[in-house]
Amino acid sequence: MGSRRHLAVITTEWRYHCHAWHMAERFLVGYPTEGKWHTPELEVVSAYVDQFPENDLSRQRSEEFGFPIYKSVAEALCRGGDELAVDAVLLIGEHGDYPKSEFGQTKYPRYELFKQVTDVFRSSGRSVPVFNDKHLSWKWEWAKEMVDLTHELDFPLAAGSSLPVTWRMPSVDMPLGAEVNEMMSVAMGGMDSYDFHALEVLQCMAERRAGGETGIAAVQGLKGDAVWQAMAAGSWAKGGWDPELFEACLARTQTLAQPESYSHRFPTQEQMREWVKEPVAYRIEYIDGTKATMLLMNGLVGDFTFAARLKGQDTPLSTLFYLPPVPNVMYSAELMAKAETTFMTGESPCPIERTLLTTGLVEACVQSANTEQARVETPHLAIVYDAIPRPLFAHD
Repeated sequence: MGSRRHLAVITTEWRYHCHAWHMAERFLVGYPTEGKWHTPELEVVSAYVDQFPENDLSRQRSEEFGFPIYKSVAEALCRGGDELAVDAVLLIGEHGDYPKSEFGQTKYPRYELFKQVTDVFRSSGRSVPVFNDKHLSWKWEWAKEMVDLTHELDFPLAAGSSLPVTWRMPSVDMPLGAEVNEMMSVAMGGMDSYDFHALEVLQCMAERRAGGETGIAAVQGLKGDAVWQAMAAGSWAKGGWDPELFEACLARTQTLAQPESYSHRFPTQEQMREWVKEPVAYRIEYIDGTKATMLLMNGLVGDFTFAARLKGQDTPLSTLFYLPPVPNVMYSAELMAKAETTFMTGESPCPIERTLLTTGLVEACVQSANTEQARVETPHLAIVYDAIPRPLFAHD
């Protein structure tokens, strides 16, 4: 134990099925990866927990594994002393009872907790790697400041969703340097939560296209009847999307809804309208001209699929981003393997620019959908970066 590096867990809450349960516990008991049970090279030595619901698990885990829960972020990072006394920080600002913004975004205190972490770095004169769960903040300016602080204080920041690193069926990636015309992700879940996962599905593929990532020029968020009208339009130019991409996504899903006693059948427009009570669509225009659509279709599907129209190919590239079921949820183990790599090597396997971009996309799309549902230009999302050439998703 003495030779293992020391990890501090900073989380909003720790209960069954919350993200601390998904992620922090991987560093308490290990996790399976590549056909082996892996014991992390880090030991949880301290924690800060912001809220304690009735079904809290943090105190139980503290007693079982012998790490103290401190009353502040600074105390957890300094382990009760005056200077930074850990080698890495796992920051989980997801779940808990927090207020909403005027656009319906939950104001999870990721930024506030992150700033308390970096305050310790600054006062101690040194920094350590940080992993931040999901998007960086509900507010763009704060997310941008978080990334800027990593450069100022010189430490690696990894972040994002488990979707880009989970298994795919079929096990394919966007060909590096592919010329892409249009993309789509069809997903489940709510706005300002699962939309982020679906946008990371899109972006982990989009960033591999010819020319690398160039950023987002404009977005449009649609809800309700406006989604069905866009679907009926039949093309991007007419205000919708490529219907063959939607068909390809539904052909990959393993959860396609059916009427009682029916076999596997493609749903009619009438059935989709009946089953999907609150459809959501984000239409995304990249600076280089590539188009993308994200659809939240609760009641029709319960998973995440992707399809893309590549130049010169008649059939769309498509795949399912597979999420193994509870109780083991192995996709979170794959994400923590990436976090552990960051902690141990000082380099994030996944580009932080991806999560900065998807953070900004969530904010812009949620605001558009919850106001006039109009096209909004996004000059602040002109984020340029290159993809990591090697595959970053689980395929063993």
